[in-house]
Amino acid sequence: MSRPYLIDLSLIFVAIIWALNFSIVKVSLSEIDPYSFNVLRFIFATGLLWYFARKKGHSLKVRKKHFWKLVGIGIIGNLFYQLFFIIGINYTYAANAAVMLGTIPIWVALLSQFFTDEKLTLFKTLGVLFAFIGVALIMIGGQDKISFESETFWGNIITLAAAICWGVYTILSRQYLRVYSPLQYSAFMSVVGLISLTLIGLPFLIKLNWSGISWVGFGGILYSGALSIGIAYIIWNNGVKKIGAVRTAAYQNLVPVLGLIFGLVLLGEELTVLQYIGAGSVIAGIILARKKTRTEQAKLSYNS
Repeated sequence: MSRPYLIDLSLIFVAIIWALNFSIVKVSLSEIDPYSFNVLRFIFATGLLWYFARKKGHSLKVRKKHFWKLVGIGIIGNLFYQLFFIIGINYTYAANAAVMLGTIPIWVALLSQFFTDEKLTLFKTLGVLFAFIGVALIMIGGQDKISFESETFWGNIITLAAAICWGVYTILSRQYLRVYSPLQYSAFMSVVGLISLTLIGLPFLIKLNWSGISWVGFGGILYSGALSIGIAYIIWNNGVKKIGAVRTAAYQNLVPVLGLIFGLVLLGEELTVLQYIGAGSVIAGIILARKKTRTEQAKLSYNS
């Protein structure tokens, strides 16, 4: 199997992890406050990433001229994003949150067009639009309520802010992933996330009722930390490095599609026509986003 397809499969694996993560996080948050939960899962994520980085011979040290810039990127992607994500979900419906997070590829595409050398092509533009329309159709056709009324307004805005933060993080990461390996980069970012989230979450962590946390709650911390952050961030950063930010971001919209599949297979749920159409639109969008123009193919042939 060629390497490009291995990257595709790895990003699909990340979408599977994140699709399951929504439900797992909700179960854990019924026993643990959001701030303590973020700190605890980042402890697992940082420990895992640090271990693998050291095993591969990578140091967590970065170039002096990059240090504060990387700290800033880490704060955007691992402090602001995580806080906005957790708080936003608490103040809006799951369907609303899915639509808001479904805008991530759009923000990545726009930021990439104006601030990087990764410009939009017809295929990328159509791919992003098809994928987002697909997410919207999936949510509209589902049983979960979508509402943009006043009671969900701030939750929608906060979740949208999370999507923008992740888009900015993805774009800013690309130039440094040319210097550092995805594993080393992910490990450094997780340290930034752990320190910043601990500073905010420590008062809540001190008051945490440990005896009230079940094995299921602890399992959610482990899953979300080791897989949803640890493993997933390595794969995501590798995708940004190898196939670009826009094409990688398109896989974010596979999350609701896989959620439908899990519901269909594991829970016996029935899908509506709109959801089938939406799922097909998301998949078509990812295929279009991955398609290279003749100019891009010519550049690849020239560089090789």
